[in-house]
Amino acid sequence: MSSDPWGRVDETGTVYVRTADGERVVGSWQAGSPDEALAYFERKYEGLVVEIGLLERRVRTTDLAAKDALAAVEHLREQVDAHHAVGDLDALRARLDKLVETVESRREERKAQRAKQSEEARSAKEALVAEAEELARSEQWRAAGERLRALVDTWKGLPRLDRKSDDELWHRFSHARSAFSKRRKAHFAQLDAQREDARKVKERLVAEAESLSGSTDWGPTAARYRELMAEWKAAGRAQREHEDELWNRFRGAQDVFFAARGSVFAERDAEQAENLKLKEELAEEAEKLLPVTDLKAARAAFRSVNERWEAIGHVPRDARPKVEGRMQAVERAIQEAEEAEWRRTNPEARARAAGLTGQLQAAVDKLRGQIEQARAQGNTARAEKLERELEGRQALLDQALKGLQEFGG
Repeated sequence: MSSDPWGRVDETGTVYVRTADGERVVGSWQAGSPDEALAYFERKYEGLVVEIGLLERRVRTTDLAAKDALAAVEHLREQVDAHHAVGDLDALRARLDKLVETVESRREERKAQRAKQSEEARSAKEALVAEAEELARSEQWRAAGERLRALVDTWKGLPRLDRKSDDELWHRFSHARSAFSKRRKAHFAQLDAQREDARKVKERLVAEAESLSGSTDWGPTAARYRELMAEWKAAGRAQREHEDELWNRFRGAQDVFFAARGSVFAERDAEQAENLKLKEELAEEAEKLLPVTDLKAARAAFRSVNERWEAIGHVPRDARPKVEGRMQAVERAIQEAEEAEWRRTNPEARARAAGLTGQLQAAVDKLRGQIEQARAQGNTARAEKLERELEGRQALLDQALKGLQEFGG
């Protein structure tokens, strides 16, 4: 009989394995010695050790499904329980029991992880839906459209939820995208209609601008071009393929008109600048007539200057007030000299002035006599009152005497 710590072979060739529950028959060995029998069944045991070790490693290092792992454990357990190997079978059972605990623990961990991932995916998809529904109301067509496309890509990268939840969220997400697309399509359809209306308006404006380009009615035509420009801006933009072509025609018509007007105005400005020079020379000649010493000669000389002045055309508008003011100042001075001469030589006016002066002089003399009389009588209050009245009459007399002197009297 042969034996080792975990098994033995009896005299009949029966092989036994020792377990915590006692010996179990492993098998019968008749082909060789008992040592060879034990060695054979010990190799069976080593094979089980290797297989259990490999399964432990797979569970620890790979994503082996719990179902498959447990099936593999049960398969190995059946082999251990069959007692066809010599070794510490109880230790193998303990390892398999621990491996079952590990698989169950990992299954719970994965279940919790999947639940967490699912909740995170749900939150992420709900956030995508909320953003999509917000974007559905946007009028930033390009930016919102690009963002919605990016949201679709993000959605595709997220894990699926349970079918009901995933379908409900996808329905909201898809509806938001559809609503945005519908609004954008309606907006651009309306925009196309507005641009078509703008094209028709601008074609009419171009036609009128081109018809005015040859006008020489400078002021009204320039004003009309300003009105056309205001109408152009108010019309909005036409389609891109029409806008530039219409604008080039519109601007070209304006350029033709304003170039012609500019040429004419340049000639006019040169002529008016020369006119200004001539009028400044005449104003200087007129100013030399002042002060007026010989009214008749001054009047004749000014008439000559004025006739030459009237023969000269327009001067620049901004220079007109100054140069005309110089001539008007000379003319007023001559008119004032004429009025003074008339007053001096008018007999009726002189007689009226002399009469008024005489009346005032008599009144002054009378007041002086009354003042002397009041003082002689000791009536100071009356004397002071009469003196105040005398001051007023004396002022009038002085003024009348000055006017009388203008008549040479």
